[in-house]
Amino acid sequence: MNVQGEAFRTIFLADDGWRVTIIDQTVLPHQFQLLHLSSLSDMATAISDMQVRGAPLIGAAASYGMALAMREDTSDTMLANAYNTLLATRPTAVNLHWALNEMKAVLVAIPESQREQLAYQKAAELCDEDVAICSAIGDHGCQLIESLWEKKKQEKQKEKTTSSAQAVNILTHCNAGWLATVDWGTALSPIYKAHNAGIPVHVWVDETRPRNQGFNLTAWELGQHGVPHTIVVDNVGGHLMQHGQVDMCIVGTDRTTRSGDVCNKIGTYLKALAAFDNHIPFYVALPSPTIDWSIRDGVADIPIEERSSREVTHIVGLTKQGNTEEIQIAPDNSAAINYGFDVTPARLITGLITERGVASRGVNNANSKDDADLEQSLGQLFPEKSSNDNLSLNGSLK
Repeated sequence: MNVQGEAFRTIFLADDGWRVTIIDQTVLPHQFQLLHLSSLSDMATAISDMQVRGAPLIGAAASYGMALAMREDTSDTMLANAYNTLLATRPTAVNLHWALNEMKAVLVAIPESQREQLAYQKAAELCDEDVAICSAIGDHGCQLIESLWEKKKQEKQKEKTTSSAQAVNILTHCNAGWLATVDWGTALSPIYKAHNAGIPVHVWVDETRPRNQGFNLTAWELGQHGVPHTIVVDNVGGHLMQHGQVDMCIVGTDRTTRSGDVCNKIGTYLKALAAFDNHIPFYVALPSPTIDWSIRDGVADIPIEERSSREVTHIVGLTKQGNTEEIQIAPDNSAAINYGFDVTPARLITGLITERGVASRGVNNANSKDDADLEQSLGQLFPEKSSNDNLSLNGSLK
Protein backbone atom coordinates (compact mmCIF):
# COMPACT_ATOMS: atom_id res chain seq x y z
CA MET A 1 0.00 0.00 0.00
CA ASN A 2 1.01 3.64 -0.24
CA VAL A 3 3.17 5.78 2.02
CA GLN A 4 3.68 9.21 0.48
CA GLY A 5 3.08 7.64 -2.92
CA GLU A 6 5.58 4.81 -2.44
CA ALA A 7 4.47 1.19 -2.18
CA PHE A 8 5.36 -0.56 1.07
CA ARG A 9 4.82 -3.84 2.84
CA THR A 10 4.82 -3.86 6.62
CA ILE A 11 7.63 -6.42 6.83
CA PHE A 12 10.45 -7.24 4.43
CA LEU A 13 14.15 -8.09 4.35
CA ALA A 14 16.76 -5.37 4.51
CA ASP A 15 19.23 -4.86 1.66
CA ASP A 16 21.69 -7.25 3.35
CA GLY A 17 19.21 -10.08 2.75
CA TRP A 18 18.92 -11.31 6.35
CA ARG A 19 17.86 -8.56 8.74
CA VAL A 20 14.11 -8.06 8.98
CA THR A 21 12.74 -4.57 8.38
CA ILE A 22 9.49 -3.46 10.01
CA ILE A 23 7.51 -0.23 10.32
CA ASP A 24 7.58 0.92 13.95
CA GLN A 25 3.86 1.32 14.57
CA THR A 26 4.34 2.78 18.04
CA VAL A 27 5.51 6.13 16.62
CA LEU A 28 2.82 6.52 13.96
CA PRO A 29 1.22 8.77 12.81
CA HIS A 30 3.74 11.45 13.73
CA GLN A 31 6.81 9.57 12.51
CA PHE A 32 7.36 7.00 9.78
CA GLN A 33 10.27 4.95 11.01
CA LEU A 34 11.75 1.68 9.73
CA LEU A 35 13.49 -0.66 12.18
CA HIS A 36 15.99 -3.37 11.26
CA LEU A 37 15.73 -6.44 13.50
CA SER A 38 18.70 -8.77 13.73
CA SER A 39 17.88 -11.33 16.44
CA LEU A 40 15.18 -13.48 18.01
CA SER A 41 15.17 -11.11 20.97
CA ASP A 42 14.62 -8.10 18.70
CA MET A 43 11.57 -9.75 17.11
CA ALA A 44 10.09 -10.91 20.41
CA THR A 45 10.35 -7.35 21.75
CA ALA A 46 8.85 -5.89 18.56
CA ILE A 47 5.81 -8.15 18.89
CA SER A 48 5.26 -7.78 22.65
CA ASP A 49 5.77 -3.99 22.54
CA MET A 50 3.41 -3.76 19.54
CA GLN A 51 5.92 -2.26 17.13
CA VAL A 52 4.29 -4.85 14.90
CA ARG A 53 0.67 -5.78 15.68
CA GLY A 54 -2.45 -7.16 14.07
CA ALA A 55 -3.04 -10.91 14.01
CA PRO A 56 -1.80 -11.63 10.44
CA LEU A 57 1.28 -9.45 10.80
CA ILE A 58 2.11 -11.00 14.18
CA GLY A 59 2.13 -14.38 12.46
CA ALA A 60 4.33 -13.11 9.64
CA ALA A 61 6.71 -11.44 12.09
CA ALA A 62 6.96 -14.59 14.19
CA SER A 63 7.89 -16.62 11.12
CA TYR A 64 10.77 -14.23 10.44
CA GLY A 65 11.61 -14.38 14.14
CA MET A 66 12.19 -18.11 13.69
CA ALA A 67 14.42 -17.35 10.71
CA LEU A 68 16.48 -14.90 12.74
CA ALA A 69 16.81 -17.52 15.47
CA MET A 70 18.07 -20.08 12.96
CA ARG A 71 20.69 -17.57 11.80
CA GLU A 72 21.92 -17.40 15.39
CA ASP A 73 21.83 -21.14 16.10
CA THR A 74 20.27 -23.98 14.11
CA SER A 75 20.17 -26.47 16.98
CA ASP A 76 17.06 -28.23 18.26
CA THR A 77 17.49 -26.35 21.54
CA MET A 78 17.34 -22.97 19.80
CA LEU A 79 14.41 -24.11 17.68
CA ALA A 80 12.42 -24.98 20.79
CA ASN A 81 13.52 -21.81 22.57
CA ALA A 82 12.54 -19.61 19.61
CA TYR A 83 9.15 -21.28 19.34
CA ASN A 84 8.37 -20.84 23.04
CA THR A 85 9.75 -17.29 23.24
CA LEU A 86 7.69 -16.06 20.32
CA LEU A 87 4.58 -17.96 21.40
CA ALA A 88 4.63 -16.13 24.74
CA THR A 89 4.66 -12.63 23.20
CA ARG A 90 0.90 -12.28 22.53
CA PRO A 91 -1.62 -14.84 23.87
CA THR A 92 -4.79 -14.00 21.94
CA ALA A 93 -3.96 -13.95 18.21
CA VAL A 94 -4.27 -17.47 16.79
CA ASN A 95 -2.18 -16.54 13.73
CA LEU A 96 0.86 -16.52 16.00
CA HIS A 97 0.30 -20.17 16.90
CA TRP A 98 -0.46 -21.07 13.30
CA ALA A 99 2.66 -19.43 11.85
CA LEU A 100 4.97 -20.90 14.48
CA ASN A 101 3.52 -24.37 13.93
CA GLU A 102 4.01 -23.99 10.18
CA MET A 103 7.65 -22.98 10.70
CA LYS A 104 8.34 -25.68 13.27
CA ALA A 105 6.85 -28.44 11.13
CA VAL A 106 9.20 -27.55 8.28
CA LEU A 107 12.34 -27.02 10.35
CA VAL A 108 12.22 -30.12 12.58
CA ALA A 109 12.08 -32.33 9.52
CA ILE A 110 15.38 -31.24 7.97
CA PRO A 111 19.07 -31.31 8.97
CA GLU A 112 20.35 -28.41 11.06
CA SER A 113 22.65 -27.29 8.24
CA GLN A 114 19.64 -26.47 6.05
CA ARG A 115 17.46 -24.75 8.62
CA GLU A 116 18.55 -21.14 8.19
CA GLN A 117 18.00 -21.03 4.45
CA LEU A 118 14.69 -22.86 4.58
CA ALA A 119 13.44 -20.73 7.48
CA TYR A 120 13.88 -17.54 5.47
CA GLN A 121 12.29 -19.19 2.44
CA LYS A 122 9.26 -20.41 4.42
CA ALA A 123 8.80 -17.05 6.15
CA ALA A 124 8.77 -15.30 2.76
CA GLU A 125 6.19 -17.80 1.48
CA LEU A 126 3.92 -17.17 4.49
CA CYS A 127 4.16 -13.42 3.88
CA ASP A 128 3.27 -13.79 0.20
CA GLU A 129 0.38 -16.06 1.17
CA ASP A 130 -0.93 -13.41 3.57
CA VAL A 131 -0.90 -10.79 0.81
CA ALA A 132 -2.83 -13.09 -1.53
CA ILE A 133 -5.37 -13.95 1.20
CA CYS A 134 -5.97 -10.31 2.13
CA SER A 135 -6.36 -9.32 -1.51
CA ALA A 136 -8.99 -12.03 -1.97
CA ILE A 137 -10.81 -10.86 1.17
CA GLY A 138 -10.88 -7.42 -0.39
CA ASP A 139 -12.41 -8.77 -3.60
CA HIS A 140 -15.25 -10.55 -1.78
CA GLY A 141 -15.89 -7.66 0.59
CA CYS A 142 -15.86 -5.14 -2.24
CA GLN A 143 -18.87 -6.92 -3.74
CA LEU A 144 -20.82 -6.24 -0.53
CA ILE A 145 -19.91 -2.56 -0.65
CA GLU A 146 -20.83 -2.35 -4.32
CA SER A 147 -24.24 -3.89 -3.57
CA LEU A 148 -24.90 -1.28 -0.90
CA TRP A 149 -23.83 1.45 -3.32
CA GLU A 150 -26.24 0.18 -5.98
CA LYS A 151 -29.01 0.04 -3.38
CA LYS A 152 -28.38 3.64 -2.34
CA LYS A 153 -28.50 4.78 -5.97
CA GLN A 154 -31.78 2.96 -6.50
CA GLU A 155 -33.27 4.57 -3.41
CA LYS A 156 -32.33 7.99 -4.76
CA GLN A 157 -33.99 7.18 -8.05
CA LYS A 158 -37.20 6.19 -6.25
CA GLU A 159 -37.18 9.53 -4.48
CA LYS A 160 -37.18 11.16 -7.93
CA THR A 161 -34.46 13.57 -6.90
CA THR A 162 -31.65 14.93 -8.99
CA SER A 163 -29.19 14.80 -6.09
CA SER A 164 -26.63 12.03 -6.24
CA ALA A 165 -26.46 9.22 -3.71
CA GLN A 166 -24.05 9.77 -0.88
CA ALA A 167 -21.03 7.57 -0.34
CA VAL A 168 -21.29 4.19 1.36
CA ASN A 169 -20.60 4.96 5.03
CA ILE A 170 -18.61 2.23 6.75
CA LEU A 171 -17.73 2.09 10.43
CA THR A 172 -14.65 0.18 11.53
CA HIS A 173 -12.93 -0.39 14.87
CA CYS A 174 -9.24 -0.48 15.79
CA ASN A 175 -6.84 -1.11 12.90
CA ALA A 176 -7.44 -3.98 10.50
CA GLY A 177 -5.78 -2.34 7.52
CA TRP A 178 -2.54 -3.06 5.75
CA LEU A 179 -0.58 -2.11 8.87
CA ALA A 180 -2.13 -5.13 10.61
CA THR A 181 -1.12 -7.51 7.82
CA VAL A 182 1.70 -7.80 5.31
CA ASP A 183 -0.33 -5.80 2.76
CA TRP A 184 -3.95 -4.85 1.89
CA GLY A 185 -5.37 -5.55 5.34
CA THR A 186 -8.50 -7.45 6.34
CA ALA A 187 -11.37 -5.09 7.26
CA LEU A 188 -9.92 -2.26 5.18
CA SER A 189 -9.04 -4.39 2.16
CA PRO A 190 -12.63 -4.29 0.79
CA ILE A 191 -12.63 -0.52 1.37
CA TYR A 192 -9.38 -0.06 -0.57
CA LYS A 193 -10.69 -2.27 -3.38
CA ALA A 194 -13.95 -0.28 -3.54
CA HIS A 195 -12.10 3.04 -3.48
CA ASN A 196 -9.75 1.89 -6.24
CA ALA A 197 -12.78 0.79 -8.30
CA GLY A 198 -14.32 4.25 -8.09
CA ILE A 199 -17.08 3.39 -5.60
CA PRO A 200 -17.50 6.37 -3.24
CA VAL A 201 -16.79 5.27 0.32
CA HIS A 202 -16.46 7.13 3.59
CA VAL A 203 -15.05 5.52 6.73
CA TRP A 204 -16.00 6.31 10.31
CA VAL A 205 -12.79 5.61 12.26
CA ASP A 206 -13.15 4.77 15.94
CA GLU A 207 -10.39 6.24 18.09
CA THR A 208 -10.03 2.83 19.78
CA ARG A 209 -8.89 3.53 23.30
CA PRO A 210 -6.70 2.87 25.13
CA ARG A 211 -3.91 2.73 22.51
CA ASN A 212 -5.79 4.89 19.96
CA GLN A 213 -5.03 2.57 17.06
CA GLY A 214 -7.88 4.06 15.07
CA PHE A 215 -6.50 7.55 15.60
CA ASN A 216 -2.88 6.59 15.10
CA LEU A 217 -2.99 3.86 12.46
CA THR A 218 -6.29 3.52 10.60
CA ALA A 219 -6.73 7.24 9.96
CA TRP A 220 -3.09 7.52 8.92
CA GLU A 221 -3.15 4.73 6.37
CA LEU A 222 -6.54 5.75 4.94
CA GLY A 223 -5.17 9.26 4.51
CA GLN A 224 -2.04 7.96 2.80
CA HIS A 225 -4.24 6.12 0.28
CA GLY A 226 -6.66 9.02 -0.21
CA VAL A 227 -9.75 7.34 1.27
CA PRO A 228 -12.26 9.84 2.80
CA HIS A 229 -12.65 9.26 6.52
CA THR A 230 -13.69 10.90 9.77
CA ILE A 231 -12.34 10.10 13.23
CA VAL A 232 -14.90 9.65 16.01
CA VAL A 233 -14.57 8.82 19.69
CA ASP A 234 -15.46 5.25 20.54
CA ASN A 235 -18.93 5.95 21.91
CA VAL A 236 -20.24 7.87 18.88
CA GLY A 237 -20.92 4.77 16.78
CA GLY A 238 -24.34 4.05 18.24
CA HIS A 239 -25.45 7.63 17.70
CA LEU A 240 -24.34 7.52 14.05
CA MET A 241 -26.25 4.29 13.53
CA GLN A 242 -29.43 5.67 15.08
CA HIS A 243 -29.34 8.60 12.67
CA GLY A 244 -28.78 6.57 9.50
CA GLN A 245 -25.18 7.57 9.00
CA VAL A 246 -23.73 4.05 8.95
CA ASP A 247 -24.51 1.66 6.08
CA MET A 248 -22.38 -1.22 7.31
CA CYS A 249 -19.68 -2.15 9.82
CA ILE A 250 -16.53 -4.06 8.94
CA VAL A 251 -14.04 -5.08 11.62
CA GLY A 252 -11.15 -7.51 11.85
CA THR A 253 -10.48 -10.32 14.29
CA ASP A 254 -7.59 -11.89 16.16
CA ARG A 255 -9.33 -15.22 16.69
CA THR A 256 -12.59 -16.64 15.39
CA THR A 257 -14.22 -19.85 16.61
CA ARG A 258 -15.65 -22.47 14.28
CA SER A 259 -19.13 -21.31 15.35
CA GLY A 260 -18.42 -17.72 14.27
CA ASP A 261 -17.71 -16.05 17.62
CA VAL A 262 -15.18 -13.27 17.01
CA CYS A 263 -12.45 -11.96 19.31
CA ASN A 264 -11.36 -8.46 18.32
CA LYS A 265 -10.09 -5.26 19.89
CA ILE A 266 -11.92 -4.24 23.05
CA GLY A 267 -15.08 -2.31 22.18
CA THR A 268 -16.03 -4.42 19.16
CA TYR A 269 -18.80 -6.19 21.08
CA LEU A 270 -20.51 -2.90 21.91
CA LYS A 271 -20.43 -1.82 18.24
CA ALA A 272 -21.95 -5.13 17.23
CA LEU A 273 -24.75 -4.66 19.77
CA ALA A 274 -25.49 -1.20 18.41
CA ALA A 275 -25.48 -2.48 14.83
CA PHE A 276 -27.78 -5.36 15.77
CA ASP A 277 -30.24 -2.99 17.45
CA ASN A 278 -30.29 -0.71 14.40
CA HIS A 279 -30.45 -3.53 11.80
CA ILE A 280 -27.12 -2.56 10.25
CA PRO A 281 -25.01 -5.28 8.61
CA PHE A 282 -22.03 -6.18 10.79
CA TYR A 283 -19.25 -7.99 8.92
CA VAL A 284 -15.95 -9.40 10.11
CA ALA A 285 -13.07 -9.78 7.65
CA LEU A 286 -10.68 -12.58 8.43
CA PRO A 287 -8.01 -14.75 6.84
CA SER A 288 -8.55 -18.46 7.42
CA PRO A 289 -5.43 -18.81 9.67
CA THR A 290 -7.37 -16.65 12.16
CA ILE A 291 -10.01 -19.37 12.61
CA ASP A 292 -9.51 -21.59 15.63
CA TRP A 293 -11.32 -24.77 14.59
CA SER A 294 -10.69 -26.36 17.99
CA ILE A 295 -13.25 -24.24 19.89
CA ARG A 296 -16.87 -23.14 19.57
CA ASP A 297 -17.46 -20.90 22.60
CA GLY A 298 -15.37 -17.74 22.23
CA VAL A 299 -16.39 -16.19 25.55
CA ALA A 300 -15.45 -19.29 27.52
CA ASP A 301 -12.41 -20.52 25.62
CA ILE A 302 -10.48 -17.59 24.09
CA PRO A 303 -7.79 -16.18 26.41
CA ILE A 304 -8.07 -12.40 26.68
CA GLU A 305 -4.81 -10.50 26.88
CA GLU A 306 -4.54 -8.07 29.75
CA ARG A 307 -2.01 -5.38 29.03
CA SER A 308 -0.30 -2.76 31.19
CA SER A 309 -2.60 -0.34 32.98
CA ARG A 310 -0.24 2.44 31.90
CA GLU A 311 -1.82 2.30 28.43
CA VAL A 312 -5.05 3.42 30.13
CA THR A 313 -3.66 5.99 32.56
CA HIS A 314 -1.27 7.63 30.10
CA ILE A 315 -1.53 8.84 26.52
CA VAL A 316 1.02 9.80 23.87
CA GLY A 317 0.64 12.90 21.70
CA LEU A 318 2.47 15.51 19.68
CA THR A 319 3.60 18.67 21.47
CA LYS A 320 3.62 22.16 19.96
CA GLN A 321 7.34 21.77 19.58
CA GLY A 322 6.84 18.76 17.31
CA ASN A 323 7.95 16.15 19.83
CA THR A 324 6.00 13.05 20.89
CA GLU A 325 5.43 12.96 24.63
CA GLU A 326 3.61 10.69 27.06
CA ILE A 327 1.44 12.34 29.68
CA GLN A 328 -0.62 11.03 32.57
CA ILE A 329 -4.39 11.54 32.27
CA ALA A 330 -5.65 9.63 35.33
CA PRO A 331 -5.46 10.45 39.06
CA ASP A 332 -2.42 9.09 40.87
CA ASN A 333 -4.33 6.73 43.15
CA SER A 334 -6.92 5.34 40.72
CA ALA A 335 -6.58 1.71 39.66
CA ALA A 336 -6.91 0.87 35.96
CA ILE A 337 -7.41 -2.37 34.10
CA ASN A 338 -6.61 -2.95 30.44
CA TYR A 339 -8.28 -5.85 28.64
CA GLY A 340 -7.05 -5.94 25.07
CA PHE A 341 -9.96 -7.77 23.45
CA ASP A 342 -13.60 -8.77 23.80
CA VAL A 343 -15.69 -11.47 22.13
CA THR A 344 -18.62 -10.75 19.83
CA PRO A 345 -21.05 -13.72 19.71
CA ALA A 346 -21.88 -15.14 16.30
CA ARG A 347 -25.56 -14.21 16.71
CA LEU A 348 -24.62 -10.53 16.28
CA ILE A 349 -22.60 -11.06 13.09
CA THR A 350 -24.09 -10.77 9.61
CA GLY A 351 -21.22 -12.48 7.84
CA LEU A 352 -17.57 -13.48 7.88
CA ILE A 353 -15.58 -12.26 4.86
CA THR A 354 -12.85 -14.81 4.08
CA GLU A 355 -10.50 -15.39 1.18
CA ARG A 356 -12.87 -18.09 -0.13
CA GLY A 357 -16.04 -16.05 0.10
CA VAL A 358 -18.54 -14.75 2.65
CA ALA A 359 -19.90 -17.07 5.31
CA SER A 360 -23.27 -15.57 6.09
CA ARG A 361 -26.69 -16.20 7.52
CA GLY A 362 -27.90 -13.41 5.21
CA VAL A 363 -28.83 -9.83 6.07
CA ASN A 364 -32.51 -10.76 6.26
CA ASN A 365 -31.74 -13.26 9.00
CA ALA A 366 -29.24 -11.10 10.88
CA ASN A 367 -31.50 -11.05 13.95
CA SER A 368 -31.62 -14.83 14.18
CA LYS A 369 -30.37 -16.24 17.46
CA ASP A 370 -29.46 -19.55 15.81
CA ASP A 371 -25.72 -19.67 15.14
CA ALA A 372 -25.83 -23.02 13.34
CA ASP A 373 -26.32 -21.46 9.92
CA LEU A 374 -23.21 -19.28 10.27
CA GLU A 375 -21.12 -22.24 11.44
CA GLN A 376 -22.47 -24.35 8.60
CA SER A 377 -21.73 -21.63 6.05
CA LEU A 378 -18.16 -21.25 7.35
CA GLY A 379 -17.72 -25.00 7.26
CA GLN A 380 -18.86 -25.15 3.64
CA LEU A 381 -16.10 -22.70 2.72
CA PHE A 382 -13.46 -24.74 4.58
CA PRO A 383 -14.65 -28.37 4.52
CA GLU A 384 -11.13 -29.72 5.04
CA LYS A 385 -10.98 -27.95 8.40
CA SER A 386 -14.53 -28.12 9.68
CA SER A 387 -14.99 -31.85 9.04
CA ASN A 388 -12.66 -32.80 11.90
CA ASP A 389 -14.37 -32.11 15.21
CA ASN A 390 -11.26 -33.18 17.12
CA LEU A 391 -8.83 -30.82 15.43
CA SER A 392 -6.60 -29.06 17.94
CA LEU A 393 -4.89 -25.69 17.57
CA ASN A 394 -1.63 -27.15 16.29
CA GLY A 395 -3.36 -29.18 13.60
CA SER A 396 -2.92 -32.55 15.30
CA LEU A 397 -5.61 -34.78 16.75
CA LYS A 398 -6.43 -34.34 20.41
